[in-house]
Amino acid sequence: MKRLITTLLAVCAAVLATAQTLSVSGPGSVKLYGRADFSITTPSVPSNPYLQEEAALDMLLTAPSGKQLVLPCYWTGSGNAWAARFTPQEKGRYTYVFRYREAGKPEVTSAQGTIRTCGKNGRGLLHTNDDWTLRFDDGTPYRGVGENICWESRTSDDSKFFRELHEKWDRYNYDVLLPDFAAAGGNFVRMWMCSWNFPIDRHDRFNNRRYTPSDEYYNPSAVERLDHTVDLAEKLGINIMLCMGPGDVRTDASFFTSDEAKARYRNRLRYIVARWGYSPAIGMWEFFNEIDNIQFRNAQSPIPARDITAWHGQMSTYLKALDPFDHIVTTSISHRDVEGMNDLPDLDINQKHIYRATSSIPRTIKEYEKRHGKPYIIGEFSFEWDWSKNFDDFAEDMDIDFKRGLWYGIFSPTPVTPMSWWWEYFDNRNMVPYFKGVRKVSDLMLASGKGSFEPIEAKAGGAEAFAVRCGNRIFAYVFNPGSESVSAVSIPLSGRYKVRPFDFASAAFGKAQSIVADGSLEIPLSLGSKEEALFEIK
Repeated sequence: MKRLITTLLAVCAAVLATAQTLSVSGPGSVKLYGRADFSITTPSVPSNPYLQEEAALDMLLTAPSGKQLVLPCYWTGSGNAWAARFTPQEKGRYTYVFRYREAGKPEVTSAQGTIRTCGKNGRGLLHTNDDWTLRFDDGTPYRGVGENICWESRTSDDSKFFRELHEKWDRYNYDVLLPDFAAAGGNFVRMWMCSWNFPIDRHDRFNNRRYTPSDEYYNPSAVERLDHTVDLAEKLGINIMLCMGPGDVRTDASFFTSDEAKARYRNRLRYIVARWGYSPAIGMWEFFNEIDNIQFRNAQSPIPARDITAWHGQMSTYLKALDPFDHIVTTSISHRDVEGMNDLPDLDINQKHIYRATSSIPRTIKEYEKRHGKPYIIGEFSFEWDWSKNFDDFAEDMDIDFKRGLWYGIFSPTPVTPMSWWWEYFDNRNMVPYFKGVRKVSDLMLASGKGSFEPIEAKAGGAEAFAVRCGNRIFAYVFNPGSESVSAVSIPLSGRYKVRPFDFASAAFGKAQSIVADGSLEIPLSLGSKEEALFEIK
């Protein structure tokens, strides 16, 4: 009997030990900046694996440099199956273990594994660099030529004049828009997670037939759509500013102060980073669209600025600690600054939206960068914001403003061009091909200066003139907002220069003319009202 009891105890101990281990499968090698997928089986299934208070699985990595990384993993939605998506950002050998913690139970750790990098896949993920540029992991400088494509067509749109256009299911979807945008030279887009676009934590009533009602904690159809779109953007070389929003909750004052609301949002951030943080297509995490409009939704009783700033401070710090890939973090305002928010150390980039004031974009960018010491982006701009108006009544002004805003960004110290709104409208007016020339000049500036930009004074009478030195080339842009013709642009230079005009229609530089400058380079123009000109000077 004693022997039998001893044997039974040994068997039970072995079964218990087996039950408390983690089963891990994954690759032994992956390309640098490539994706490595791991499947993990945990000992049990908690009541809600999406809540880290109940259960959390992390991949603990030691990079070749010795840097310690913690990658959150996510539950797949089936049994006790979890997944990890990892992108190595260093050459060499990583070691790792998985750690599983479940409320009320002992911590469980897997055996150590290794993964090596072999070869290379792309340039890695984006990070801040300076006011003019971002940089990839491999050090390559980058400037975003961007546009808002914040959502796909809705089932029922509220536009008074363009409802039919906005509801075009076959045209206004990411599978059409993103390839078209990339083919025209665009490389940066802003997208929203909201009730009708990537509504991962909404159960029904999407106003979008792409999504299926579900009682699951995160909606499978929305998750799948974001998976697909991130993959598509990655293949096209497009970087996304993903505006995560608050989720499917009410953003009243308690959202920013309640411990329960904060815990829920931290869990949402954890899932987003675990599922999509691996991707080089994620260029930036954006917390809110126009947080000041949420602040003043009730004008008689606005949410205190200190609470909004404190929330952004807490969540940006949490996100920075949570995200092992060190993505750029930002948030946005419409037009009212939230006191203290521009100086939060873990918000890498500040941004605002500008409508009916495109001429103020260069000045605004410089002023905010000087005041707060970090890069600045104009996340939205356009000639008009009021969707109750018929844009066709001033369509030409809309087009002109679209163009000048892009060039103002190229010639200003901002890492991403100002991003136009009304993407369906401009697509319908065949404005997307205009990005081709903007991208061509942007790439030439980057290549010429190897990422360096030096502003130079330029004057053109009553026109707005800009000049930037990039290595051994100088680029100049002139826009004439007035009614009087502009005859020349002058730049303080001496010597003999070859000047090539840029043809916006063909997106190509023309034949060079030689000009001798004695203290001032005078480039002749014949620029009428609301016309533009651009030159390469070498």
